[in-house]
Amino acid sequence: MTRAVALVMVTAALSFGAVPFGAVPVAAQQADSAKLDGYKKEAVKGVDEMAKLAQEMVDSVFSFGELGMQEVETSRYLTAQLEKFGFKITRGQSGMPTAWVATYGSGKPVIALGSDIDGIPQSSQKPGVAYHDPIIEGAPGHGEGHNTGMPLNIIAAIAVKRIMERDKLPGTLMLWPGVAEELVASKAWFVRDGLFKDVDINLFTHVGQNLNVGWGQQGGTGLVSMEFTFEGETAHSASAPWRGRSALDAVELMSIGWQYRREHLRLSQRSHSVITNGGDQPNVVPRNASIWFYFREIDQPHIKELVDVGVKMAEGAALMTNTKMSYRILGTAYPRHFNKVVAETMYENIKTVGLPVWSDADQTLAKALQKELGNPTQNGLSVKIGNLGQPQPLENNNGGGSDDIGDISWNMPTVTLGYPANIPGLPGHNWSSGIASATPIAHKGVVAGAKVQAMTVLDLLTKPELIKGAWDYFNNVQTKDEKYIPFITRDTPPATHLNKAILEKYRDQMRKFYYDPTKFPTYLDQLGIKYPTVRQQ
Repeated sequence: MTRAVALVMVTAALSFGAVPFGAVPVAAQQADSAKLDGYKKEAVKGVDEMAKLAQEMVDSVFSFGELGMQEVETSRYLTAQLEKFGFKITRGQSGMPTAWVATYGSGKPVIALGSDIDGIPQSSQKPGVAYHDPIIEGAPGHGEGHNTGMPLNIIAAIAVKRIMERDKLPGTLMLWPGVAEELVASKAWFVRDGLFKDVDINLFTHVGQNLNVGWGQQGGTGLVSMEFTFEGETAHSASAPWRGRSALDAVELMSIGWQYRREHLRLSQRSHSVITNGGDQPNVVPRNASIWFYFREIDQPHIKELVDVGVKMAEGAALMTNTKMSYRILGTAYPRHFNKVVAETMYENIKTVGLPVWSDADQTLAKALQKELGNPTQNGLSVKIGNLGQPQPLENNNGGGSDDIGDISWNMPTVTLGYPANIPGLPGHNWSSGIASATPIAHKGVVAGAKVQAMTVLDLLTKPELIKGAWDYFNNVQTKDEKYIPFITRDTPPATHLNKAILEKYRDQMRKFYYDPTKFPTYLDQLGIKYPTVRQQ
């Protein structure tokens, strides 16, 4: 064929509207886009119509205030809601009594929606009160706002499910809870046990102060949580102390040794400990004692290096005290890396939804709390959406917090949606972080986040090229040169014993304050709190 003949054939094809094999006509693309836009508007409307249900779920989980591995009432309540709306529930995931999976639909794609459900020790706090005022002194509570994430996902999933049912859209929705996230004690086990083996995309949510999402390597750290236990021999502390071997001495030597070692650790590390068992009573040389460490660093090799140093230090403490040492892993979190394609898709939906309209009462509460905490600025709640979050290069990462969503992010395309259900400028893991968590601030933030989540799920259900692109980034960019190396083995059991004693101490008192939506419009009404309550000047 000559070039002239070929040119004539191409011109003729263009003239008659012929398209290359496999290409989608413009008209068809426009029709698909219009249908997706219609789905999204329907989902947004559906979320708005469920705002009351969202408020009841947010307030109910807040009132339970349960700690990691003891989220009994929380899991019972949330799974009952999901069953009511036609989701199938599987309980006891990975040997954790409070872990479960809820599914609807069949086939591909499989879209997983996850969020954390546990609280913080000693963070009991009356919502809507801009100063420290616990519901029960010393009891746990939602001092981070983890009561809001699963209600958000449930509302989003119900809105999407209705569309899937009516239009027979293929795909599977899978909801799962982040059990014991504050202890980073579940997600690596979920990965190990194959919970996500068929999942195409994981959409995680975490409470924040704005609508946001980012991609690439994130700031902060990964970690390994380890408890070291020493065994010695008892003796009378006064009559014959030389006949005893103190396990507490070993704990204290390991602790002080680590403090000296800090000078020679990288600036990006974070490490901290608590003594979980210091012996029985002063006149008995302690036979058993334990210390619990978090070893944090910004990448897997340096986390492993800290762990190795910790083990050697424990061995040294045992040698110095003639005791025996053992250790166990209680939790792990990998450094986080989020998917570019999914994050960019979600951010477009964030721009469409926008931030809630905050009332004067909402802003008054936020500014009063910021003032109460001595913040240098008291700007209240966010009123402008930020930019799409960008990768954090390792050389610029000076350490910080951790989240075991990192383990999942290294096994499938994953993003985390931040949603505005808390107040900016708080210290975190503190009573102050519970003040907004059962107020109109959290209720509005959850509704806004549910809209973004539902819209993003619809994108993924109807545009297979997004899933393909997400896995292309995962396989050829994220994991091209770096692979996931878990810190746990097949034999590492989940730490289901954690926090049991605390809940046994407080649960009966806490039960008296569980929210009853059949009697009170909101939890604020049940507690008799005027919104907002601030200090009188």
